[in-house]
Amino acid sequence: MTLTSICRALAVLVPAVLLTACGSDSAWRKPETLFGALEPYRIDVVQGNVVTQEVMAQIQPGLGRMQVREILGTPLLMDPFHADRWDYAFTIRRQGVPDQKRRVTIFFKNEVVDRFDTEPLPSEREFVASIDKPVEGKEAPKDMTPEQIAALPRPPKVDVVRKAPQGAVRNYPPLDSGSR
Repeated sequence: MTLTSICRALAVLVPAVLLTACGSDSAWRKPETLFGALEPYRIDVVQGNVVTQEVMAQIQPGLGRMQVREILGTPLLMDPFHADRWDYAFTIRRQGVPDQKRRVTIFFKNEVVDRFDTEPLPSEREFVASIDKPVEGKEAPKDMTPEQIAALPRPPKVDVVRKAPQGAVRNYPPLDSGSR
């Protein structure tokens, strides 16, 4: 082979190889990675109020605005043009787990809850499990038998001896100025 034929072969093969990499659905196509090898750190972003099934079960028609605020917190959206509507939105973006978005809308009539609109909400246990990021490289602990638990090393038991306070006993005046 001559140098010219090698250059022609490379001129055909190099673009072909590069173009086939563009068409695959691999990590190379992820915009947040550098050539599929390095992934930059993404900060956890949590916005809004976490509303679970247990919390939402406390909201009933007839509750006042202050009661709703005590249970759910301050709404994320309070539109002055729709004063009888409070929107509770929640989003979380955490590296390693899927993004989550939820919305709860409370409608008021005569300053009390008239109705509410919500998407299916998770229980508290389901919510914690959904944001729990698995630790990479560590194997999940297996169930241990009672014999294995008994064989675990225990820290030595230390008897605590309480000493009587030393130094001067101080008598401070009351904090309330009206009780003198």
